[in-house]
Amino acid sequence: MTSRQIARRFLLPAAAFAALTLTACGEKGERHEGEGKEREHEEESHEAPKATGKVITVNVTTDEKGNYFSPAEIEAKEGDVLRFTLVTGVHNVHFLADSNAGHSNLPPASDMLQLPGQTYDVPLTFGEGTFYFQCDPHVALGMKGHVKVED
Repeated sequence: MTSRQIARRFLLPAAAFAALTLTACGEKGERHEGEGKEREHEEESHEAPKATGKVITVNVTTDEKGNYFSPAEIEAKEGDVLRFTLVTGVHNVHFLADSNAGHSNLPPASDMLQLPGQTYDVPLTFGEGTFYFQCDPHVALGMKGHVKVED
């Protein structure tokens, strides 16, 4: 078999398969004229309710002092947003049901924040009370905090 025959037999089908795979993967995020706003609205409808108050920044840090949230004790109003912002390290934010007995509608655990400046927003729309949060990999090192939400 010549190199040309090999290319026809193996490379062309492989290229066609790759093109089909990329096309199939790209459909989810693809926007068509006139459909963008409808699809954006559909995607937004699955998100948590929008907050109406102020944004409170909570820095998420690893440094010579350890692993910590700053501030770790927060007072907020219902409708405010906690914006967890990664400064350094690799962390997540988790409002555990075990630590927040009697509270429902808690936000899901965040993905791991890995890039400085990466954020995770938590709209405080799950009622009044004191809510405890932690970084799962570093809770044993004391990386935890709480927010007291009032009306």
